[in-house]
Amino acid sequence: MTKMVAAIFGSNISGGNTDKLLKEAIRGVEDAGCTVERIDIARHPVASCMQTFGCMTEPRCAIEDGFEKYFNILKKADGVIMASPVMTYGIPGALKSFIDRCQPFYMAKYYRQQPLIKPDHAKIRRMLFICIGGMDKDDIFTGPVLTAKAFSDIIDAKYADELLQNDMDRIGNIEKKPEVLAAAYEKGFALGKRIVDEREK
Repeated sequence: MTKMVAAIFGSNISGGNTDKLLKEAIRGVEDAGCTVERIDIARHPVASCMQTFGCMTEPRCAIEDGFEKYFNILKKADGVIMASPVMTYGIPGALKSFIDRCQPFYMAKYYRQQPLIKPDHAKIRRMLFICIGGMDKDDIFTGPVLTAKAFSDIIDAKYADELLQNDMDRIGNIEKKPEVLAAAYEKGFALGKRIVDEREK
């Protein structure tokens, strides 16, 4: 049986610190025995939710711009990793637009009470959130974490773990913090292993 994790890259900077951490988490997931479908938001941006409310009655978004491909990846995934930098105490606009376009999950689950994720699959699904911030303040993650938790709830992927690193303006390169890179790998491996164990029961 397929064991797949969707890895959502929310930064605009390919090869930057967020990317490095995500790649380590992906490496861990793959070493645990799962496949990964990576979604690079900046390379494939989607339109913002227009609140047409078509998803109140239909299990999909009415806007036709290629989002359906990523929507289907999220539905099939056994786990999700979302990696993002902090921007103005929140997350980048393109990533927020992507999350907002997942409103069909919300409408199915809470409005029609017909979740798109079957109960036996929802029991397996977990999410890992990776987030970095420039300032040396703990509260910079409050907004991003709340958004990530809301996202994990509507897509029925339990918010299972997080990796938060502040003070990046001073640190500069995450490679100066090998223990954080190691943590990304370990958390990715743990996510993947749990999926494998659940799928092979």
